[in-house]
Amino acid sequence: MSPTADRPFLGILLMLGFCVLAPLGDSMAKLLGGAVSLGGLVFVRFAIQALILVPLVWRSGAGFDLPKGTLPWTLLRTALHIAGIGLMFSALRYLPLADALAIAFVMPFIMLLLGHFVMGEEVGKHRMMACAVGFIGTLLVIQPNFSAVGAPALLPLGVAVVFALFMMVTRRLARQIDAVKLQAISGLQACIALLPLFAFLPFDTGAISAPTIAMLLCLGVIGTLAHLFMTWSLRFAPATTLAPMQYLEIPFGTAIGWLIFADLPNGLAALGICITVAAGLYVIIRERRLASQSANAPPAV
Repeated sequence: MSPTADRPFLGILLMLGFCVLAPLGDSMAKLLGGAVSLGGLVFVRFAIQALILVPLVWRSGAGFDLPKGTLPWTLLRTALHIAGIGLMFSALRYLPLADALAIAFVMPFIMLLLGHFVMGEEVGKHRMMACAVGFIGTLLVIQPNFSAVGAPALLPLGVAVVFALFMMVTRRLARQIDAVKLQAISGLQACIALLPLFAFLPFDTGAISAPTIAMLLCLGVIGTLAHLFMTWSLRFAPATTLAPMQYLEIPFGTAIGWLIFADLPNGLAALGICITVAAGLYVIIRERRLASQSANAPPAV
């Protein structure tokens, strides 16, 4: 066992850092929504990621060569990452922070269904029922928001689908490419892909104030650190230990939304959030129990 594999407390602290930083970064995007174009926000997010991580990879001597056959997958991953962040930043222009996060947390159920129907993984009736309950909870969160803003209330569902696919591609690449190197390459690819957008989307740097520039820098740094914290947490603690903690992002997001925007979910949305979280935790606990039973099963003879 590697020396970093049995430090679960450090892994939990890093995941806790992610759960605070991720909604904080989303709140920055929400604050900037009226001052900077969507293309500008997404570009800055990836540009700062590249500026932070490319020198780290360069100094480590790892280089940027990719294993044979992985370039198309890294391009697909970057396209999904751009789409997911773009959809989330769009959703935050219309929805309260906590509601957008709660709707997007239908992602674990989508991943479970994709694993079953696309990858042929076995999913029992208990987890299928939990998926159904989780979707019902998500609909309860969507309903009041749909009444208020219409179709944009569905944007976090797009976030969930895109990031479910993003996680599946990442899982494939993680076996071959170091996590920090993968994020650095993603930042570079995204910058190259997004740079032409400035010919069509407004991004008047002369009209942007110093506080706005400072918040843009914070958005990029916080987003990059959040993803690194999640990646590093998995070095020190198993995914089964950390997965339930990811749902802390919702109460942290609720608190940040209340402090910054004075937004709180209404009664129906709050009920939906509770149902979604409960169903998600059930799926995680069920997965852990089945994995434990499989590990303890006697070998076939």
